[in-house]
Amino acid sequence: MSVSNYNNLSIKGKFDLYFRRLISTIADLRLAIILLLVIAIFSITGTIIEQNQPINYYQENYPENPALFGFLTWQVLLNIGLNHVYTTWWYLAILFLFGSSLIACTFRRQLPALKSAKIWSFYHQSRQFNKLAFSAEITTESLNIIESILNKKGYKVFSSDNSIYAQKGIAGRVGPIIVHIGMIIILLGAIWGAFSGFFAQEMIASGNTFIIKNYLEAGKLTNLEKAQSFQVKVNDFWIDYTPEGKVDQFYSDLSVINKQGEEVKRKTIFVNQPLRYKGITFYQTSWSISGVKVQLNNSPIFQLPMAELATENQGRIWGTWIPTKPDLSEGVSLITKDLQGTMFLYNMQGELINAIRPNMPVEVNGVNLKVLQLVGATGLQIKSDPGVPIVYFGFALLMIGVVMSYVSFSQVWALQEGNRFFIGGKTNRAQVAFEKEMYNILEQL
Repeated sequence: MSVSNYNNLSIKGKFDLYFRRLISTIADLRLAIILLLVIAIFSITGTIIEQNQPINYYQENYPENPALFGFLTWQVLLNIGLNHVYTTWWYLAILFLFGSSLIACTFRRQLPALKSAKIWSFYHQSRQFNKLAFSAEITTESLNIIESILNKKGYKVFSSDNSIYAQKGIAGRVGPIIVHIGMIIILLGAIWGAFSGFFAQEMIASGNTFIIKNYLEAGKLTNLEKAQSFQVKVNDFWIDYTPEGKVDQFYSDLSVINKQGEEVKRKTIFVNQPLRYKGITFYQTSWSISGVKVQLNNSPIFQLPMAELATENQGRIWGTWIPTKPDLSEGVSLITKDLQGTMFLYNMQGELINAIRPNMPVEVNGVNLKVLQLVGATGLQIKSDPGVPIVYFGFALLMIGVVMSYVSFSQVWALQEGNRFFIGGKTNRAQVAFEKEMYNILEQL
């Protein structure tokens, strides 16, 4: 468009021009490919970099000196939002732009292609067959014979007085549209999950009941009242060990309790076998030792908390201090590394006193000390993502559309000019198979 013509346009005309250019740019296949690559790169980044961890975790693993790759520090990571990639505004904006590109491409390219494929297009002159990939002049008695053969080959045949148009494989034209719809639904499911889902973690001692409170991330539309409308009780927690003493698997026996105090669901969970209730999933992810039950002489049984001690990556150990006098002037330290039962007692000078097991009495500072039980704690990762069913539905459509897209859309024309007969056709894929089919038709004629 020349400058003079552009200046003569009204405001509405200029707006329409800009809008058409914008839609043309968004519908560009190259833009869609670039956006898809960007989404893939940041999705991989979100998989490599641990998501939704405390700030101290990133400070320890992504220090400022030396910075990872020379620039990636914990401050850069948090400022960009790489600690929660999938819910950042820029990631959601990329998803929205990619979805807009798919919608624009569907309406500008795929739907017009499908509409044109449904239009009956008869040839009325023999020279029109010259532009086809396959064409021939044949000897036959009438167009009815050609129509009969094409019907047997699965073609949908349309005929006029002296011309035939036939097509099959219209699903191949519908397939790309289904693919686009499936991808758009996947994007909508991902966005909905980001805005209405949540992610939480809880460390609960065996025998305790809890309500979900420790939310690490929650969408703006998340229904937290639903997540807190019930309680979960950790009936028991235990660990299976290998013959070498290493952790083989850890289990949590969980019960879901409603507001009336009734147990509505119970399941023993372990890694890759979670508990699901009302769209909320409880995963078994970690464990700890929360406390120890102790008795001094004939005193009542009391429980002391245990804390995990720093070992500089030399394994996990837990410890506590047990007073042996009412005024807390004397006591012993108890150390253990697992729930198998072996514990070590140290005096106030840090010297090893004894190695004991549960219910094994030992005299310490003139007191009969008995450790009855180590209390384990289960580490639960709790997720809710209402967008998952939508995403699954989108993937199902995507797979169906991909299969449909492999169907060849083939078209055949036939024309009678006096005593001369012409036939030809074209296809959008599987050219060799189509030519074999056409040769077979010619042999039958």
